[in-house]
Amino acid sequence: MEIEVVVSGQACGATVRGVDLTEPLMSETVEAIRRAWLEHHVLAFPGQPMNDDDLERFTLSFGPFGDDPFIAAIPGRTNVIAVKRKADETSPLFAENWHSDWSFQQTPPAGTCLRSITVPPVGGDTLFANQHLALDQMPADLRSKIEGKMAVHSASKSYAPSGYLGDDDSPDRSMDIRPSVDAEKTQLHPLIRSHPETGRLGLFSTVGYIVGIEGMAEDEARELLVDVYRWQTRPEFVYTHKWEPEMLVMWDNRSVLHRATGGYEGHDRLLHRTTVGERI
Repeated sequence: MEIEVVVSGQACGATVRGVDLTEPLMSETVEAIRRAWLEHHVLAFPGQPMNDDDLERFTLSFGPFGDDPFIAAIPGRTNVIAVKRKADETSPLFAENWHSDWSFQQTPPAGTCLRSITVPPVGGDTLFANQHLALDQMPADLRSKIEGKMAVHSASKSYAPSGYLGDDDSPDRSMDIRPSVDAEKTQLHPLIRSHPETGRLGLFSTVGYIVGIEGMAEDEARELLVDVYRWQTRPEFVYTHKWEPEMLVMWDNRSVLHRATGGYEGHDRLLHRTTVGERI
């Protein structure tokens, strides 16, 4: 059976039907999904009553498991983390800033898989920004300022002991976050880089995990990064994903930024996540 791919009509994203992710996938199906993933960057699979075994098997169809630092895996698993929020939680929303997962690593992950378990009746959308499209349409004067520049990536603002999710984080946060001094390490990546599989150029990551630009004064770098941020997250580059129960979403961290949204106060929300490592 051929899969059905229905494009979102937005800046990226598509819905995939005609496949059962609770069963092992044939190689032809995996390749068809990969082609759709590389083309549309974000894929949603509705009506998938998966468990964590299914999630892990699906993930390994597209690459090795990636390394998930600073967040503990759920009990009994090594590669599954819980993205959760309790109905009465008052901590700041997790992952509400635009980012590409773990861009501060030497080899950042290819993708992320997220399966819904508890979906609130309102709110909780995930936003994705197409970074190929953002680069394609970037004004020439702004692009000229970042051509050939290397960005300094670090998790320090989020996961260092002094960071946003560090030692002073809200005590009622339900996610099992583990701050560490390792978050202060830095890694260089080009601001404009080619996709490892398609070769298509795109912007990579954004302020938050980018803390500077190599060879540029701090104030000058900050001003340029803010200008890039304002451009790369413009509404015309964004796909808004609305969750359903028993849905799997996979996205390409090499092609999109993403961020969480709230609006579901008084309701529990729970999703399980795996990371797809880059095929070396």
